[in-house]
Amino acid sequence: MPMIPVRTMRWTDALVLVLGFIALDRVSYFHPLLGLNITPWDPAPALGLVFVLRFGWNSALLIALAIFLGDAWIRALPLTVSAALAVLLSAGYGVIGELLRRRLKSDDLFIGRHDLFEWFAIVVLGTFVISAAFIAALSALGLIPEAQWLAAFVRHWIGESVGILVTMPAIWLIYGERGRALIRLLATKIETVALLLATVVALWIAFSVGAESEFKYFYVLFLPIVWAAARQGFAGAILIATVVQIGIIALVNHLGFSAISVLEIQMLTVVLAMLGFFVGVVIDEQKRISLELRQTLRLAAAGEMAGALAHELNQPLTALSAFATACDKLLEQGDTGDRLKEAMRRIVAESERAGAVVRRLRDFFQTGTTRLESLQLEELLTASVEKFSGRAGRDGIQLTLAPVPACVLHGDRLQLEVVIRNLLSNAFDAVSKQPADGRRVRVSARTEGPGRVCVQVEDSGQGLSSAVAARLFEPYESTKSSGLGLGLVISKAIVEAHGGSLWAEVGEHGVFKFILLVEGDAAHDGH
Repeated sequence: MPMIPVRTMRWTDALVLVLGFIALDRVSYFHPLLGLNITPWDPAPALGLVFVLRFGWNSALLIALAIFLGDAWIRALPLTVSAALAVLLSAGYGVIGELLRRRLKSDDLFIGRHDLFEWFAIVVLGTFVISAAFIAALSALGLIPEAQWLAAFVRHWIGESVGILVTMPAIWLIYGERGRALIRLLATKIETVALLLATVVALWIAFSVGAESEFKYFYVLFLPIVWAAARQGFAGAILIATVVQIGIIALVNHLGFSAISVLEIQMLTVVLAMLGFFVGVVIDEQKRISLELRQTLRLAAAGEMAGALAHELNQPLTALSAFATACDKLLEQGDTGDRLKEAMRRIVAESERAGAVVRRLRDFFQTGTTRLESLQLEELLTASVEKFSGRAGRDGIQLTLAPVPACVLHGDRLQLEVVIRNLLSNAFDAVSKQPADGRRVRVSARTEGPGRVCVQVEDSGQGLSSAVAARLFEPYESTKSSGLGLGLVISKAIVEAHGGSLWAEVGEHGVFKFILLVEGDAAHDGH
């Protein structure tokens, strides 16, 4: 099972862990219960977990050292008590961190909703166990009266879990090279500045106007974090959640809130942060899936284009072979006159034509570009239908092309041939199970008002139901057992790129239609 790889810790990393842990411990040391490390917010363990994820179990020893020094300096606990608590807490953080490292699969921390939920569950349950053990140890040491055991446990558990859940993703980003690059990218965006200003305004509303009415306007803080998550994904949600948490801690200290009020606010904060993280992860997940789908469609479209180009290459290559053979015979006959020169000119022309076809394939693979040209609709349909005449004869299918209106299209001939070839191929597959005398495929076209023409491919197959037709143009939906479900998606995209539309009609027989724009008005209708 893949997991986050363990890196080699440098002495600078060790220094950052110890000093950073003590600094966070000191900053968050407010409203301490009985002068102990039981506060409404404790972000230091988040730093410890990040280091366990990155550097493995070795970090637990340094976490123990940092806790020992913090207890001895900040809380002035006896050295033996500080040592015992340091071993207990660092072992707990080491277990949580190692479990997270084994469960999470990527340096991106969360690559989906499942990872987010798993991280949340491990942190909440892990801090529950640690808090229970920690408070039990303090009670055994006589540092907590029995009457305050439950209150101490709840406060420690909430402080630990909130500190980790809100702060850990931000520390992970800051301490990773990719995360720092992402932060720098967000910092260059004007939208990020607007989000930060909106967060400041939301904090003012919640703690100025809302404080007078028991924080009933706290929900305003949901707006900037959801906005950030929806626009900038998980990274944006982390940024705003961190700013909100820092703002809340600063304000509650400045305004002199009681410990109970701070605890309630922190519970709301973790809900706020998790909502933002969830929306951000979902947005990132959708972007990743959309990118993968576009890449898949691009490759499938390239395959379809390659098929069309293969037809195009067949003619120049056949002509090259014929003219080369003619040149050989003329040379054998000693003819070096005009006929030989004409044959050689034709070889050059056909070579250039084949080269142009190959260049178009290369351009499509590299940039997806197309080449627009003026096309006669009748010529386009006739050429496409003729390529299926051989298969029609072999399979006993009656293939007909109705009279076509005199229309001139402005489009990419190879791409439009892909559309027609897809529809004809589907029609041939649809009628293949019909009796020999009932296999019919008909191609027709008619004008649809000024500047538009409708092409129709109709077959004598079983047709489409409403349920099938509704899903037919979704990726990976196919009515054929061997189909990838991408042909119609590609065809629809091509037609829409040409300013038209493609759809299937529900009925007893298969009917596909697509509309294209034409240059000027058609001279007459064809049916």
